[in-house]
Amino acid sequence: MILQHSISICKLWRLSSPPNLFFFRPSAATYTYQPQCCRIRAFGSAISSAKVADTNQNETFFAEESVSWTSLGVSDSLSRALSSIGLHRPSLIQASCIPSILSGADVVVAAETGSGKTHGYLVPLIDKLCQLSDNSGAIADQDVRKHHRLSLVLCPNVMLCEQVVRMANSLCNDSGKPLLGVAAVCGRQVWPVKEPDVMVSTPAALLNYLYSIDPERRKRSEFIRSVKYVVFDEADMLLCGSFQNQVVRLINMFRFDEKQLSRSKNSEPEMSSSSDLEEFRDLKADYGEDEDTEVGEDGANLEADTKGLKKKDWRRVRKIYERSKQYIFVAATLPENGKRTAGGVLKRMFPDARWVSGNYLHQHSPRLEQRWIEVSVDTQVDALIDAVKNGDSMVDRVPGVLRTMVFANTVEAVEAVAKILTGAGLECFRYHSDSSLEERTQNLLDFQQKGGVFVCTDAAARGLDIPNISHVIQAEFTTSAVDFLHRVGRTARAGQPGLVTSLYRESNRDLVAAIRHAEKIDEPVEKAFSRKRSFRNKIKKRGREASPMR
Repeated sequence: MILQHSISICKLWRLSSPPNLFFFRPSAATYTYQPQCCRIRAFGSAISSAKVADTNQNETFFAEESVSWTSLGVSDSLSRALSSIGLHRPSLIQASCIPSILSGADVVVAAETGSGKTHGYLVPLIDKLCQLSDNSGAIADQDVRKHHRLSLVLCPNVMLCEQVVRMANSLCNDSGKPLLGVAAVCGRQVWPVKEPDVMVSTPAALLNYLYSIDPERRKRSEFIRSVKYVVFDEADMLLCGSFQNQVVRLINMFRFDEKQLSRSKNSEPEMSSSSDLEEFRDLKADYGEDEDTEVGEDGANLEADTKGLKKKDWRRVRKIYERSKQYIFVAATLPENGKRTAGGVLKRMFPDARWVSGNYLHQHSPRLEQRWIEVSVDTQVDALIDAVKNGDSMVDRVPGVLRTMVFANTVEAVEAVAKILTGAGLECFRYHSDSSLEERTQNLLDFQQKGGVFVCTDAAARGLDIPNISHVIQAEFTTSAVDFLHRVGRTARAGQPGLVTSLYRESNRDLVAAIRHAEKIDEPVEKAFSRKRSFRNKIKKRGREASPMR
């Protein structure tokens, strides 16, 4: 009966899936587990060395018991709001980054997934805005808009924007009302009638609204002037690839406004068009891009004769201005090996920024158990079904409803995997880019409420904070080290344990060997990062030198 069931499922796979989705080397499906050795990284003055070698899972997530929200500089009212939603103590990364953000400095927060980064930047910004709101009574009504201060959070997608809004709105005062007004400008959300205190948007949506609602630029200038805090969530995505030009354009606009405001306060002449051109050329040079076409504050090309200008002189002058905005960059993966990587760009663009790094940046969580299974075309379906069913072993370790996420590399593979699991009597929810936003939202909501199996592409690997993900399965092994860390980071979050089962094929052996080697010697897989080439090609030479995994 079991044999017939396996054969029927295999037939379903071959009929429902496109070719070349899985081709694995035949091998015995053996489980191996290597516990993560603990590694200490410097956090800052907020906490001392955490005793992460302790087997207690709280030691690898929470700050020391002596560290409280108020000891970090957070107001009593916000501390009570945090306690009311179950956040009685700050995490390690929150204890490190909150004082830096409260200081007003530019901050780069680079820490592992599930470490509490979102509250790490929301808490200090909300605290700042609440204090400004409390002191606004002395400002005349006609000057309220002039003195309005706005926090802008930029995220790569609508789902993450809406999640940030929910997290900010969950912080309420003693009467149950949100501490601040928070609004999302993305997807089908229109520009808010009442100006919020915190606005969350995608770069494309924000630019579209700024240029569509205000062709004469007056409201646009007022909005840019009111933005005092800018957060780039998932900064490594926003600073690379398709987001890069949009983000550069927005940074241009904000920096231009800072310089204009500084000049007006010091009674200096307005910037000339030639100076504008050199300013934006200098900024784009930070990205290592061509300088043939430049973009000005209003998005138009700047054309001016700059033959008489010396870039070195401008580089010396451009830094001498009064800062009026704070920039915060947040990421779970922030590669620095190269001038065009996100980390390399940030170090050139914001050389004075404070860097706050997590203990396990670019590493596996010490609360994570990993199982590696090499499979073939003939064994992959049975191995997948067994992996989903074996996730029940986490029932005694993770409270609440159990949830399993199954990752595949393409939309077609997600559909094929979902059919296999459905044919095996396992109900599952689908999540990929071919589904409408409404379908994705509903499936995500059902998964959060009912639990079960969630089959998805890497669209669900970033940012989404779904509680109690007990098991992550890689039905197809990722070809990117960045995506690998984000996938496994869906579990073992907020101090909880988690299980990851990775099915891999012969061609993935080098990837698996490199990742397991990094885990064994307690090193990050940072050198494998690349957004230009696949992880497989990046470590091909190293993989040949390493002995094959047995």
